[in-house]
Amino acid sequence: MVGLTKVSYTYEGWGEDAGLHSPGSAVSVSAARRTRVSLVKGSGAAAAQPSSQGLAATNARRALGWLVGVAILALVCLLSIAIGAKDIPFGTVWDALWSYDNSGDHIIIRDLRIPRTVLGLLVGVALGIGGALIQAMTRNPLADPGILGVNAGAAFAVALAVGVLGYTGIWAYIWFAFAGAVVVTVVVYALGSVGRGGATPIRLTLAGVAIGAVLTGVTTGLILLDPQAFDQMRFWNAGSIAGRGLDVSGAVAPFIVVGLVLAFAIARPLNAVAMGDDLARSLGANVTRTRVIGVIAVTLLCGAATAAAGPIAFVGLMVPHVARWIVGPDQRWILAYTLVFAPILLLLSDVIGRVIIRPGEMQVGIVTAFVGAPVLIFLVRRGKASGL
Repeated sequence: MVGLTKVSYTYEGWGEDAGLHSPGSAVSVSAARRTRVSLVKGSGAAAAQPSSQGLAATNARRALGWLVGVAILALVCLLSIAIGAKDIPFGTVWDALWSYDNSGDHIIIRDLRIPRTVLGLLVGVALGIGGALIQAMTRNPLADPGILGVNAGAAFAVALAVGVLGYTGIWAYIWFAFAGAVVVTVVVYALGSVGRGGATPIRLTLAGVAIGAVLTGVTTGLILLDPQAFDQMRFWNAGSIAGRGLDVSGAVAPFIVVGLVLAFAIARPLNAVAMGDDLARSLGANVTRTRVIGVIAVTLLCGAATAAAGPIAFVGLMVPHVARWIVGPDQRWILAYTLVFAPILLLLSDVIGRVIIRPGEMQVGIVTAFVGAPVLIFLVRRGKASGL
């Protein structure tokens, strides 16, 4: 007798519940568009072996792609150190790293470009992982710490701490960044949930953009009221990693590391949450705990990144989509790829900003906005076409 040996569900869309509400409930026609049910017939041993082999081959390809991404990231870091208002040969870069001699080029590399590159790595990772977490928790493909106003909230709190309270050290105002990120996250979700239908992606995006615009204007006003207090942070409001020493990276790194640990700790339950709360609970996932840990992780990541580099948008929007396109819906691999691709995007944008208006520079936040705005428009149009 041939029996049914395996039933696997693969979530392939951004629906509310993927049409699955409780064990034993019927799957609707719309759910069938989002969920693929593969029924494998035959003996258990015969069916499991090809499946295991296929999974191993898929993971091997993903791991190889991730290693290629790491190699590209290393190359981008080298470009970030070598390219600027003055291009420095790669040989000189190597000598500065291993045979420092106080020459002009070596001073530029050690005191300016290496700290800038290190901060770019940290900020890129934080914003990318933060965006991936927000997209997974809200099932909102338009989610991004910048678009949803999280970065603007952190930036406003930092400006308040510096301009009004006189806190100019990063160890003082970083706590305000965390508080601002949390408050805006709660407010945006509350406003986006008002009315029939609850917190839809479009409502959350509109609420985030509106609050972000207001807070950005107020932040700019605070900076103009006391320009001397912000003299060393004059490019911070546009989003910049220039002119920040290794002490800044050292201050934010512990918070980013803790945020990363929390993010990867909930990667598996996020796969269930992405299919809808009811189905996630039926699969044994603790939805509330997963979301609380996720909010803490996003707060640490985005608050630290904004405190160090100012509000930089669209990194958390674009990179998780690229990762999802490459590896599929598995949040564990999405986070792993985002960990590599996000700093690649940020550092490349920073390098472009250095050379596009030589000998001046364009802040990295402006470059990412030029790149990310068309991506946002494309996603919104695609979302309307699919009834997002």
